[in-house]
Amino acid sequence: MNRDLAEMPLDDELAREDDAPETVPVPRSLVPHLSRSAILLDIDGTLLDLMPTPREVWVPPGLSETLKRLHQRSNGALALVSGRSLNDIDLIFAPDIFPAVGGHGAEMRIDPDSEAVAAHAPPMDKELKRRLAAIAKLSPGILLEDKGYSLALHYRLAPHAEKAIYAAVSLIRADLPNAPIEVLPGKCVCEIKHSGFTKASGVLELMTREPFKGRRPFFIGDDVTDETVFAIMPDLGGLAFSVGRRAKGVAGHFDAPSDVREFLTHLLDDERDASLP
Repeated sequence: MNRDLAEMPLDDELAREDDAPETVPVPRSLVPHLSRSAILLDIDGTLLDLMPTPREVWVPPGLSETLKRLHQRSNGALALVSGRSLNDIDLIFAPDIFPAVGGHGAEMRIDPDSEAVAAHAPPMDKELKRRLAAIAKLSPGILLEDKGYSLALHYRLAPHAEKAIYAAVSLIRADLPNAPIEVLPGKCVCEIKHSGFTKASGVLELMTREPFKGRRPFFIGDDVTDETVFAIMPDLGGLAFSVGRRAKGVAGHFDAPSDVREFLTHLLDDERDASLP
């Protein structure tokens, strides 16, 4: 993370993209406001480094403890926002459980001790999913991930297959023009989901529930699927930051997930320092 970052306090007049287009907040500037903020964090490519396959991601030492302490400091208003299912999120962070919006907004959990809340997201048609899954046979190295509410084709191990994958998806969409599906291009992944929900719709629902209701959200994400959340942050009086790229509509960016983890740790370091006499 850039050490010369300008301070951007989360006060009544929130900083916008035009005010500080290349900065992220100094951790100390957020500490007095954590009890009134909602911390929303994407997982893959944001909190965790991307790996050749989805199953290879791992949680670096200390990250879960940092998230647990931030969850406590924000009085429960911390949530993971991911395209992964809640079950998958729980497996990654096991034995810890966090509030989360999963499946690109298809499901959510408000509290670690509560049951998942249905977001009225219909499952993908089984026959359509079968046809899309067959695309994985185009080349060795294409990995199929069934997320329940969506289906992802990972080609990090077969980058040459990118055009063929999207061409095959286009043919299926042309054959089924009325199918309510959306194609989400990502980092070496093509994901197909029902068009009736997004990460943004999930976050909007989350922000109507306690303890998130009435708070100022702070969202960090890295991929195309996070752009829907970037877009709604101004309407919620919040801030968005991208990772690894300068995304449209964000107030600043981090270079890598390691910088995000460092930033979150410094939030707690500054809280400790601020309490010293």
